[in-house]
Amino acid sequence: MPRQQVEEPFKINQKITAREVRLVGENVEQGIYPVEQARRMAQEQNLDLVEISPTAVPPVCRVIDYSKFKYEQKKRTREMKAKATKVVLKEIRFGPNTDEHDFAFKLKHAQEFLKEGAKIKAYVHFVGRSIVFKERGEILLLKFAQALEDLAKVEQLPKLEGKRMFLYLAPKVAAVASAKPKPAPAASAPAKEAAPASKDAQE
Repeated sequence: MPRQQVEEPFKINQKITAREVRLVGENVEQGIYPVEQARRMAQEQNLDLVEISPTAVPPVCRVIDYSKFKYEQKKRTREMKAKATKVVLKEIRFGPNTDEHDFAFKLKHAQEFLKEGAKIKAYVHFVGRSIVFKERGEILLLKFAQALEDLAKVEQLPKLEGKRMFLYLAPKVAAVASAKPKPAPAASAPAKEAAPASKDAQE
């Protein structure tokens, strides 16, 4: 089978169908030209005529190295994707009879996760007949959310799904920003040595 051609995002050179175009850029005298003249201007510089704004009247074109232009576009797209924050979801599990010590231990972990920018999925797992204590599980999760209110906002209140009751928390932007390490202060000048005590004071 013939290999499927990838459609170019921009019209270039002979594929530009407008009768006249507006040239912009640094390497041409800007203005409106017949498309044939604009193509010749590009060819004289061993460059391409690229239609960058087809909906304008007349269409806007640039005289550039199209291969280099496409490479820079792809590079910019990759950089933007790399900078996009990946949301991490951390799970914290409770039982309906979680004691204070275990609660405090898990609360500390949740605080660290939120400061790092992660979301929290906290849930109470009901085993066997413990499902009758679902109100206790709800109170526990609400207590957990309240203890983290300085760092997190509630995305979903406690909701029972099967044998688990879930609570979703998202970090507050201000809390994440304040948790980032601050640059170390510049070293201060060493303190001058104290003058030696007078003879009278030594005695």
